[in-house]
Amino acid sequence: MKVILNHDVPGLGELGDVKDVAAGYARNYLLPRGLVMAYTPAAIAVFEKRRAEIEARKAEKRKSSSDIKTRLEAEEIVLDMPAGHNGKLYGAVTNASIADALHAKGFEIDRKKIEVPGRVLKSVGNYKATIHLYEKDVAVVRVVVKGHDERPKDAPVVQAPRGKRRHEEITEQAEQAQTSSEATEAGETAAVDTAAAEE
Repeated sequence: MKVILNHDVPGLGELGDVKDVAAGYARNYLLPRGLVMAYTPAAIAVFEKRRAEIEARKAEKRKSSSDIKTRLEAEEIVLDMPAGHNGKLYGAVTNASIADALHAKGFEIDRKKIEVPGRVLKSVGNYKATIHLYEKDVAVVRVVVKGHDERPKDAPVVQAPRGKRRHEEITEQAEQAQTSSEATEAGETAAVDTAAAEE
């Protein structure tokens, strides 16, 4: 079914665009919400009268997109992720990670518009993410992935006891080992006696 968009519809188009959509989608969702008008001579006439307004809006969007592109390309996104000694991340950097980092810097960018090399980043290093803006505008943003040991900095450090305490601990461990050994031997002897009795 052919329709004219009455509003910007994410994933479909913007005000004034003519689109072919499934009839059910139009009847059950788009038309009841006033997002589109059926493509008829009357609707075409309405949009012809609004053409100047629509073009002015598009020009404003182009300018805004150009400004955002300039600002984005001046930014550097730094992500600090848990990683192993070899630089491999325990997780991964995705377009959602970058969208969150951009949001923290004041940019509202839909994650679906962010293209990450290889779809995800799994190692520390320097990368470039592509962000699709309005129409054919594309911004390339520098992404620096840093790694850190995921062990908490405040984790207690266990130190070996010294002096008398160390001697006492070694003695206690030896006694425990002796007791464990005797218990094992007693169990084995009992098992042999039981087997002999059954024979």
